[in-house]
Amino acid sequence: MKQASIKSAIALALAGVTALAAGAARADATLDRVKQRGRIVIGVDGASPPFGLLDPATGKVGGFQTELGADIAKRLNVALETVPVTASTRVQFLQAGKVDLLIANIQWTQERSEILSYAPTPYNLVGGAAMVSRKSGIKRWEDLKGKVACVSQGSNFAKPLQETYGAVVKGLRNIPESLLALKGGSCDASVHIQPALYETLHGPNGGQWSDFELATSDQLIPSPTVIWTRRGEADTRAFVDGVIRDWHRTGLLVKEAERFGVPTGYLKAASAAAREGRFESAPPEAQPKP
Repeated sequence: MKQASIKSAIALALAGVTALAAGAARADATLDRVKQRGRIVIGVDGASPPFGLLDPATGKVGGFQTELGADIAKRLNVALETVPVTASTRVQFLQAGKVDLLIANIQWTQERSEILSYAPTPYNLVGGAAMVSRKSGIKRWEDLKGKVACVSQGSNFAKPLQETYGAVVKGLRNIPESLLALKGGSCDASVHIQPALYETLHGPNGGQWSDFELATSDQLIPSPTVIWTRRGEADTRAFVDGVIRDWHRTGLLVKEAERFGVPTGYLKAASAAAREGRFESAPPEAQPKP
């Protein structure tokens, strides 16, 4: 990932104070409800290494996102319940109150911020990668012009693929379906978050993908990954944002990322910035709207 992307993301990541202040006057009851029932319900990605790992003994999903949820639950002195979400269910689950928060690989976009709210300090920075056949000749994003690129439904990669690079975008339900379509030849590239595709190629089952590779090391629109809440939940946003900022200061994000194989380049830079007291300032234009 280019250094400029990391620096600009840190500026965005560490600019939460102003964004929180804009909505601080509006209180919400979510935290009270969580404490009253003694349980917080958090939507996480399903088995999607390295972020979500399936425990065959229990059938439950653990891993990076679950551990972050467990820390939030611990700070609230409540139990944690995780609910697997997909691109097609996550927004409705949050809006309908089936989950209290979303800790999944959902990057900030203007469109999403208009229907949901979020803790302004990101807990990660993630961009897209394109898995392709080694024989495809695709080596740059520009090489996807006129080619079929499979993405998950609702992916924020669809727009730049189509508008910037001229790809023919095909939306499928999830990453496994997209990868099967790639292997079956019905798409020329499978485009998803870089860490998940890297894990597919280099993880325990990577041998079955030996004929495939990542087309380029340049990530597509590296974007802040944030924890999402319902709109108007100022108290919840403020609490969660404080937790995330503490994760950066203490190095917890780096520790958990290293434990589960999540890339740490951005996280280490953000952690260093936090320890040096550079959390508090960023140009207003770099801040996402609350």
